Amino acid sequence: MSAQGTNQGVPPKLRIAKSSDGYLSLITETGEPYVCPVCGNDKFVYNYERGEIVCVVCGTVISENLVDLGPEWRAFTNEEKGQRARTGAPITRLVSEALTTVIDWRDRDVSGKELDLKRKLEVIRLRKWQTRARVQTSYERNFVQAAQELERLKSSMGVPRPCVEQALEIYRQALEKELVRGRSVEAMAAAALYMACRMLKTPRPLDELIRYTKASRREVARCYRLLLRELNVRVPISDPVLYISRVAEQLKLTGDVVKTAIDIINRAKKAGLTAGKDPAGLAAAAVYIASLLHGDNRTQKDFAVAAGVTEVTVRNRYKELAKALDIKIPVK
Repeated sequence: MSAQGTNQGVPPKLRIAKSSDGYLSLITETGEPYVCPVCGNDKFVYNYERGEIVCVVCGTVISENLVDLGPEWRAFTNEEKGQRARTGAPITRLVSEALTTVIDWRDRDVSGKELDLKRKLEVIRLRKWQTRARVQTSYERNFVQAAQELERLKSSMGVPRPCVEQALEIYRQALEKELVRGRSVEAMAAAALYMACRMLKTPRPLDELIRYTKASRREVARCYRLLLRELNVRVPISDPVLYISRVAEQLKLTGDVVKTAIDIINRAKKAGLTAGKDPAGLAAAAVYIASLLHGDNRTQKDFAVAAGVTEVTVRNRYKELAKALDIKIPVK
């Protein structure tokens, strides 16, 4: 057992600080090193067979009945660890019981041979009851449709899985409050995903999300405002710094350009220039200025396309930042 794993059995007033040279060091709740009350020694060992912490000098038992939270087996390689582990995949909201088992619609056996009439009728009957058993209520049907739509958006947009799981949790809360009634699943799922990306600081512009969903921009925006108003969810304001790495990655810019762009945005925040401005436009303008300072002369259109904004936005934000922060742009 590791030193950290034994914290559970240590008395509340003591905790394990470190493990060095095979010995344990305990500290009190006031932050002072704990010493043995008998001999004054400050080094202890863990007895795995008896579940005790013992003084190495006099053998005084400091704590007993410690719980070993590790496995009962040992493994020396990753392959051996994978073979001996008895747990399954991590629990995720995307893997629902309603999405796991599906009876194939093709009337063929494992070898590919066509089934006889009796077997075909049996498969049809099993498929019908399996479909009924998968989703029994309108709540479950709606939830399964939303999970499938979010999985499709994840594959199309390259959104990280934590964002999709958070979006599914937001959609579940909306279902419980009956906010989905009368609205399309596509619009509500897209709004939940947009909200989840903002909550987890993985910025995705709304216009980019619209390109991969059937719902209109107006409908998704209306659903997002509804979720924001009815659910007890706090969505942070988008930080322009989060958009910089994405713009730089698409344009294959260097790390020095990214560092300079982040510094420009931080100075703009202190000057109060970011309030009420589109974060993607500010990020594009900051990266544009940073690229000019480092001698990488590209057009404003390149940065506008990478950030998903217009050239006018990049030009206006670029002029505002350069003038307010007194940045001397080198002449091309």
